[in-house]
Amino acid sequence: MIDDWNDRTGGCMTIALMVMAVLLWCWLLLSCLPAGAEAHMPMPYLIALIPLLWVPSLALAAISACVHAWTPLVAFMLTAVASVARLWPYWAPTHTRETVRETSSGAATEPRTARSLRVMTVNCRYGRADAHAIVREVRQRHIDVLATQETTDDLVERLREAGLDSLLPHRQLGTSRPTDNGGYNALFSRFEPSRSAANLIDIPAADVPSMTVDLPTSADMQSTGNTRAYHVTLASAHPKSPMRGCPEWSAGIRGLSAIADLAEREPNGIGVVMGDLNSSIEHPSFRSLLANGLHDASRTQATHAVVTFPSWLTWPHIELDHVLFTNGLCPSKVESFRIDGTDHYALTATLTLE
Repeated sequence: MIDDWNDRTGGCMTIALMVMAVLLWCWLLLSCLPAGAEAHMPMPYLIALIPLLWVPSLALAAISACVHAWTPLVAFMLTAVASVARLWPYWAPTHTRETVRETSSGAATEPRTARSLRVMTVNCRYGRADAHAIVREVRQRHIDVLATQETTDDLVERLREAGLDSLLPHRQLGTSRPTDNGGYNALFSRFEPSRSAANLIDIPAADVPSMTVDLPTSADMQSTGNTRAYHVTLASAHPKSPMRGCPEWSAGIRGLSAIADLAEREPNGIGVVMGDLNSSIEHPSFRSLLANGLHDASRTQATHAVVTFPSWLTWPHIELDHVLFTNGLCPSKVESFRIDGTDHYALTATLTLE
């Protein structure tokens, strides 16, 4: 009788573990939906957490091993492997990590070249970010173009008082509207733009301000008299979060591909999108954006995963902020770092003409 009881208990445990394994695999496969199909609560949040599925998978694998449930054990181990397989580009880098001389704060100090731009993006959390910390990082990291999201008039004034105008004298602000998600977007540049716009493209979110900076071609660098230049159009973007409307969240992300189309139509045109895109590589809508001509700087650099949210936790973190670019640029020195007053890490990268 005791043996029968043990057999029934073991059988029930195995069934329960298999059900959990099936649920975890269904969770994992949410990232395989067509772009836009994941625009229903709570799928965007479940998909964002897929990189962390290895944690419950390993825990349940340990339970399976303890009760000698070998089939669930294999299923949970496969789930753990699949949930972290997304990181393989970071484990097999295509570019050699460069050695950078640093200050005590970790900021790069070597001079930029005329064919590169140092960019930085930060979600300022309703304008509460520490303006002095932002200006300090801009100065120490020799930032050429700063993109901010959830910007407010008060923050712009505090940035001016902290000395940002002396470092990045040119700016383009998005228009503040009641429908903005936490504030408007903004761009600040060291170089005078050849053109700028308060809203480069229309997406169901805050305006997408842009600046176009001209970088010299190789011929210009060789002083051949050729006056052509690459026209690099940089934009600051912040699609709505899923809680503000899942359809608008997905449409905003996918709509950013219009920037790649604009760059492609312009001779020597290059597009750069920076900001809190409220999405990661697991989201089909974000992968659709990449499939339409944009590259993610952290994944292209492929030296390590660059996580950006949330800043108040030691672990876990996910990647929501991005620097995206069209063909013609090569990224390096992609890293995230903390700015007081905001729940996102700031993200910086060097973009060099190929």
